[in-house]
Amino acid sequence: MSNARRHGLDEHPTEVAELTAGRVEYRLDRRGPATVVVFYGGHLRAGLSLGEEVFAEAGCSVLVPSRPGYGRTPVSTGASAGGFADAAAALCAHLGITEVAAVVGVSGGGPTAVAMAARHSELVQRLILQSAVGPLPWPDRRTRLGARIAFAPHTEHVSWALVHSLVRYAPDVGLRMLLRDLTLLPVRDVVACLRQEDRERLLALFSRMRSGRGFTRDLKELAAAGDSVGQAVRVSRPALVIATRQDAAVRFVHARALAAVLPHAELIESRADSHLIWFGRDWPLISERIHAFLAEGPSRTS
Repeated sequence: MSNARRHGLDEHPTEVAELTAGRVEYRLDRRGPATVVVFYGGHLRAGLSLGEEVFAEAGCSVLVPSRPGYGRTPVSTGASAGGFADAAAALCAHLGITEVAAVVGVSGGGPTAVAMAARHSELVQRLILQSAVGPLPWPDRRTRLGARIAFAPHTEHVSWALVHSLVRYAPDVGLRMLLRDLTLLPVRDVVACLRQEDRERLLALFSRMRSGRGFTRDLKELAAAGDSVGQAVRVSRPALVIATRQDAAVRFVHARALAAVLPHAELIESRADSHLIWFGRDWPLISERIHAFLAEGPSRTS
């Protein structure tokens, strides 16, 4: 049995909404009246999930749109983070969602989450950022050049086919290769410290990733800070910014910048060994803080 199947990480069924802004692929897992909207970063789409258990445990419904270029959402839907934030708000209206308990930005999905909180404060009650790209240029030149070769639309299927084969037939090598650019610690130590359950969850996740046209779009859009500072200062809702100093993919300076610019932000420093904070030993404690954050009364800021 594959790692993905053993850990329930088979692709989740998704739907497509035809909106004025364009087509949006999404997944809506209904659990309760409160809804959380999650924007994932690079190589993830609505059919995959990462760290959503914390919201399920809080009894929240989870809406996950595939960002432009990922899954079945074309790059033409939303010309910017703000444009896709507007499309996501329209998707909420399409689905009858009149209040979002929190919008969550993961990694490269951070700017879209910030934009949605800034532009749609009547809809969004809170903002949660996890290892998120902040109001700084991202990524560095070396990473950008390498990614443009490996994850360009005409090469990404070959790159990911090799990765998928590697994690299946040489999992240790695959984990070291994939985690190398996600941690500032010696990657062999990081892999050696993984709990067996987390190791298998990671292998299952990596075996499903694809970039589509989304990652090269992200690189182009996020290479310049643009209006992200302007968006962040307009966020009137409370925010949690969660990140680790050991993150090599999105450096901790992004979290500090976000916490400094967002008017009502709390910075939580994860002790995780890599960009993947959900696999840190302190994630249960961070989950408790997220639950408390979601349970707080209606925001008084405006």
